[in-house]
Amino acid sequence: MSIHTRLLLVYAVFFGFVFGLTSLVIYTFPRTQLLAQVDADLYSLASELMTGNVTVGAGGIIRMPLPDDLATLQTASTFVIIANREGEIVVQSSNLSGFNDVLDPESLGTEEVYRLVPRDTTLLRVLTVPMFDNAGQPIGHIQVARLLDNFEIYNRVLIRALVFSALAAVASLLLLAILTSTLFRPLEDIATVARQITRADDLSRRVPHSNRTDEIGDLARAFNQTLERLDRLFSSQQRFLADVSHELRTPLTSVRGNLDLMSRFGRYDAESMAVIQDEMERMSRLLGDLLLLARADTGGLPLRHQPVELDNVLFEVYRQVSRIEKSVTVELTDVDQASILGDEDRLKQLLLNLVDNGIKYTQPGGAVRLSLAKDNAWAQLTVSDTGIGIPAEDLPHIFDRFYRVDKARGRAQGGSGLGLAIVKWIVQAHGGGIQVDSTPGQGTTFRVSLPLYQRPSLPSGHNGETDGPEMKTRPGLRNRALPGTARRGQPLGEKGESG
Repeated sequence: MSIHTRLLLVYAVFFGFVFGLTSLVIYTFPRTQLLAQVDADLYSLASELMTGNVTVGAGGIIRMPLPDDLATLQTASTFVIIANREGEIVVQSSNLSGFNDVLDPESLGTEEVYRLVPRDTTLLRVLTVPMFDNAGQPIGHIQVARLLDNFEIYNRVLIRALVFSALAAVASLLLLAILTSTLFRPLEDIATVARQITRADDLSRRVPHSNRTDEIGDLARAFNQTLERLDRLFSSQQRFLADVSHELRTPLTSVRGNLDLMSRFGRYDAESMAVIQDEMERMSRLLGDLLLLARADTGGLPLRHQPVELDNVLFEVYRQVSRIEKSVTVELTDVDQASILGDEDRLKQLLLNLVDNGIKYTQPGGAVRLSLAKDNAWAQLTVSDTGIGIPAEDLPHIFDRFYRVDKARGRAQGGSGLGLAIVKWIVQAHGGGIQVDSTPGQGTTFRVSLPLYQRPSLPSGHNGETDGPEMKTRPGLRNRALPGTARRGQPLGEKGESG
């Protein structure tokens, strides 16, 4: 049963119960109150009659003097009859002249009885009270009655109102059924498209009604965003599996080929062993990067968050890269002092990946430049090169895993397509952001923004030294400038030399 049908059923049952209960109360309560008021008036009138002297003459004739106001009743709303034991009328009000029968023959018993008695086209409320002599023997009955014309009119009006209300309720339920069907139709459309997507296994389709501004529109937009993300994830997974298979197949093929050659010739080949060693190292790096990203995705790679002097990390990376023989110059330009909260090893890995990326894709004689500056509450780390650049259409994808720009991502240069993905994860894990600008043929610039660490103020009288190994800087680095670098506010010296 659909939600629409269940909702209508619940509405109908609940509305019917409430309407029936309300109608019963509206019909019964005023009717009971009106009759109670009439009965009280009749009882008062009968009691007044019973206070008079009642005598029984010869032949059972009852003598009872009526008060003047009752004997001369001229209204057509209240009636009085006194009957003897045989039911013959002996006294009656003047407005019953010509009426020769008791008002309620069925109530001439020994108990007080209230009854509704129809008379022609009208309705009487009759109270019958038995009369007894001093010996307790019944001598007759007093019947007082009142016309209920107004009561009947009220009943008819009330019944018509309840019938009209019932029709209005049915019409409301029909209108509710139409409206709920209209309101639920977008949800049915969304469910239909979702089933089609499931059957066709096509995540490129989108559900309709995403332009609405109500809750259904929010649901449609959220569902479409989920589909878009799933589509990207599935595409990334497929590309990831294909790239991993290809990346692992290449070194394994090379290793197998060189082993076959050595097995065929039956002797040790130094060149083949060198190739095997290179391929095994490349495969080890690839597997290491894959393991790092997999642990990062699952939250299994925690980061230390401790104060880190980012300029010291930059100097260490520069010194490490400078020891390597290369055809590209690495330069330190403007370096400011900046502290951040983070993991020093991962920050060093970030810088090494960016510098290594710049070196690989810069032609011999080119340069890779490093700089560090502070901008308000952010440390701005810049790595730029004069390399071959990245086409504009490839810039949005360079941080995707295994993504390769045709000209700049050749496997012969040793790249696996994971370095920049690791860089992006490290930056995001430190609460920062990364931007890239590139012009083909002129070079590429990476700008990393990391939140600065504000040291807590020291108490009065403190000697200014910090405690704990994580707060200490390495001697000889914090205040020593390397060739080709300058602190903020100092003139630049010579450019750094490679090697």
